[in-house]
Amino acid sequence: MRNYEVLYIIAPSVDENGIKEMVERYNNVLTNQGAEIEKVDEMGKRRLAYEIDDLKDGYYVVVYIKAEPGATDEFERLVKMDDNVIRHLVVKNED
Repeated sequence: MRNYEVLYIIAPSVDENGIKEMVERYNNVLTNQGAEIEKVDEMGKRRLAYEIDDLKDGYYVVVYIKAEPGATDEFERLVKMDDNVIRHLVVKNED
């Protein structure tokens, strides 16, 4: 298994309950694909480095997981279809 960091930024228009539901849903997607969630770091609302679709802020979530290669494919597929996720990134750690 490899270590991954999964970052996604949720649009600022989503309310607090919606954010909790999204974080839980995407964590379930990762665990259903065989990933082991080590840590979920909800960094909160922050200013974006540059505007994305006229948005200046976003809610940052970083999830640290251990997974087999390809376990994040379903996560990426679903995130790309979700209009409330303005950016996402999956990075493999070389620990």
